Amino acid sequence: MNNTDSPLMKWFDTRFKINALIEYMSNKSVPTHSHSSFYYLGGISLFLFIIQVVTGILLLMYYRPGADSAYESVQFIISNVSFGWLIRAIHSWSANLMIFFVFLHMFTVYFTKAYRKPRELTWITGMGLFVLALSFGFSGYLLPWNELAYFATRVGTGMAGAIPLIGDDIMTIMRGGEEVTGATIGRFFGLHVAILPGLFTLLLSLHLIFVQRQGMSEPVAWSAKPEHKKKYMKFFPSFILRDLLVWMVVLNVIAILAVFFPDGIGVVHWPLGEKADLFSPPPAVIRPEWYFMFAFQALKMLPAHVWFMEGELFGILLFTIGGVIWMIVPFIDKDAGQNKRSKAFTYFGCFVLAFILFMTVYGYLVE
Repeated sequence: MNNTDSPLMKWFDTRFKINALIEYMSNKSVPTHSHSSFYYLGGISLFLFIIQVVTGILLLMYYRPGADSAYESVQFIISNVSFGWLIRAIHSWSANLMIFFVFLHMFTVYFTKAYRKPRELTWITGMGLFVLALSFGFSGYLLPWNELAYFATRVGTGMAGAIPLIGDDIMTIMRGGEEVTGATIGRFFGLHVAILPGLFTLLLSLHLIFVQRQGMSEPVAWSAKPEHKKKYMKFFPSFILRDLLVWMVVLNVIAILAVFFPDGIGVVHWPLGEKADLFSPPPAVIRPEWYFMFAFQALKMLPAHVWFMEGELFGILLFTIGGVIWMIVPFIDKDAGQNKRSKAFTYFGCFVLAFILFMTVYGYLVE
């Protein structure tokens, strides 16, 4: 008797149609080609988000938001809670790695033209998840309420003030007042542990439904390839087992990094440092997280005024226009919809990637 015929499986199948789900997944297939490894990037990002949720819940049991308690609670987690330092390190490493793999996933989807018809909405929901992942990083940075986090958040939220007409109001809403205070911690805490996870889970569910309904994207070159020369593997169990194996490798990598580098390493670091003091002078060097460095450095390099507007506003406007074009590329890249390679959009993607890499490296070298 196999597992599907066991009394327990029959009990579940009667109520949840498990066998129908297994049959559905068994009939799904995944294209096998030289770029098949790119298919695992989305699964890795999902796994890292799961780690974020689990470790975040554990940290939430001891963390206390507030100007008089946030720093002390993080210090207590690191020093007094059993393996608290390890949970915090895993949370921090998985956060940075999640954003890194989301970047990789986004660019591999872009350059393989996997956004083409009929996957336009899959790309749109993926871009929404990318923005939310960056928002997680920004909102979580302030929560330890240390010196670097305080001044970096003051600079980050201050950029919103450059927006005409509504900039000051947006900045006040983000900060919970005119300045970054304990009220700001409350705003960011609610955003980080309630609003963003809810939005992320909703958008992630839609994204996964779209991927499951449409399947994995085939390479553009396959449109002219005979069917008998195309290779596939079964989604269940072949691809699922490989995906789980990759997850185990990623988990081990995170564990090693968290044990040997609990405060990060190089440009990826999060030492607790000194508690934020609203009256102390800012440090000589204020740096954002590595995934914001390209935008931060680009805005720094702009002159005070460009034509008739402030340089910072001009930079924000350019980033906004570029982001909108990037998001709607499935609708404007007509060649991709016809299973052709569009050189113009490939060059655009190369420019965006080169700009991010150059500005990030340059931002750390000039300091």
